[in-house]
Order: sequence, then C-alpha cells, then structure tokens
Amino acid sequence: MRASIWALGPLVARFGQGQVSLPGGCTIGARPVDLHISGLEQLGATIKLEEGYVKASVDGRLKGAHIVMDKVSVGATVTIMCAATLAEGTTIIENAAREPEIVDTANFLITLGAKISGQGTDRIVIEGVERLGGGVYRVLPDRIETGTFLVAAAISRGKIICRNAHPDTLDAVLAKLRDAGADIEVGEDWISLDMHGKRPKAVNVRTAPHPAFPTDMQAQFTLLNLVAEGTGFITETVFENRFMHVPELNRMDAHAEIKSNTVYLSRCWKNFLAHRLWPPNLFCISKPWVLGWPVLP
Repeated sequence: MRASIWALGPLVARFGQGQVSLPGGCTIGARPVDLHISGLEQLGATIKLEEGYVKASVDGRLKGAHIVMDKVSVGATVTIMCAATLAEGTTIIENAAREPEIVDTANFLITLGAKISGQGTDRIVIEGVERLGGGVYRVLPDRIETGTFLVAAAISRGKIICRNAHPDTLDAVLAKLRDAGADIEVGEDWISLDMHGKRPKAVNVRTAPHPAFPTDMQAQFTLLNLVAEGTGFITETVFENRFMHVPELNRMDAHAEIKSNTVYLSRCWKNFLAHRLWPPNLFCISKPWVLGWPVLP
C-alpha cells in the first residue's frame, strides 16, 4: 500500500522508532519517498533502508526544523506535519502542499491538541507539543469521489445532486464542468449538476497541484472528452505515467492519441465496444463503469 509510508512520521514521533515496508501503490509513474525521508532526517530521525523496509529512530524527541521541500508533495507534507506535532520547538514547512486533505489533517491534529497554523498555504508552522489527546472529528468528504459522480452525470447528459460535499474543494473541477455546458448550483454542503439532456462540450485540462485541476480527476475528464462535442486535450504535469488507462479505452474503440504528457481526444461520440479491461491503478477502476451506458454488448 502506498499509504504505508504515511505511518512512519507518527510512529517515530510517538514511540521514538518505526518501521514500514517500502510502499507500492498505483502504477502512475515515479513516486519516490525521498521527501518523506529527508523531512524526517531534518527533524533528527535516523533512517535506514533494509530488506524492503524503511526504519526510523530517534534518541529522545524529534527537533523542530526549517524544511524547504524540493517539490510539492501531499504525502511528505503529511509525514513531516504529523511528526513535527510532537517535536521539540518549531517546525516550518516551506513549499508545502495546499490540498484540502492537508488542511483536514491539520485540523484533525489541532482537535487532538496540536498547534499548527498556515495549513492551506505553502508555509505551514507547527509548534511542537509534549503530547496529544483524544477527540472526535468528522473527516472531509472525498472530493474525487464527488467529482467522479458529477462527471458521470455529465457524460450521461443527466442530472445529479451530491450531498455531504464540499464545493469549495472542487473549484477547478466545477469550472471545467461549467465549460462543458453543465448547469451547476452549489450550497454549503451540496452540489447539483444538470445537463438538460445536452451532450457535453469538449474541454482542455491541465493538471497541477492544488488549487489547480487535480490529477486524480484527469482520467474522468478523458472520458468526458471522448463523448463530447468538439476536440479537447488533457495535459498531465504531476505524474509522468498517468495515461495508462488510454490504451485500455482504445481497446473499446476510443481512438485517443498520446503525445508526450498530453492525450488528444477528437473523435465524436459513438457507442464504445464492450471489452474485458485491465485497470492499471485504483482510479481507473471506476472509469469503465462511467462509460458503461454507451457500451454495446
């Protein structure tokens, strides 16, 4: 599991040591753990890679540090932030990830007694505390799940209301759906989409770290463009190997073309051919389902 590395920071902060297996995760390109390791080392941890495991230890408590991340990383930001909550002194994370999940994690830790500020910006400040307590916290709704249902409704020319949603976490996605012709309304905790029976229009998408268009919604919009009026392209800038779903779609007669980090989608809507598919990662599993109704038996 990719998430195994996320447990290392809390383990070494709480117990002074931790061991997790080197993570796997979805096949979407290089996903090194060097930023996690570097961050923990700057906090004073000793890291060893042995027999497929990452082992971290520290004598006493971790020490606060000023950490400048080489690139934006959601996972590394979480690892460092969690570890720093129990470190001595102040930790500053520069070039931190700004995703809603970072804000949610920080707010959860604050509920338990952590002292964190700046979450949602590229500079997070953590004042270390000696211990955390218990608490009750409601986790942020999954914005990618919400976005996937919205795109499914747009592809089907239908309508949908997603409740228990946070519209403010989906600004870039909602903007592209409006460009595609969707009539969208939002409330405090709901989003409605109505295509009024109309076929969506093709849109151009470029992924980037939050608050830009999320890479985890890229494949869904690939499908939308395949059934849309006009031509569109999807450019992926976060991962270098995240078009592995495209060859599978072409097996269904999609005729999408990949050039470098961009996939071009210009063919007008047609019935896709039914085919047994092999999704290369978790996010791709839902994509054939989204296309289910235009598929011929």
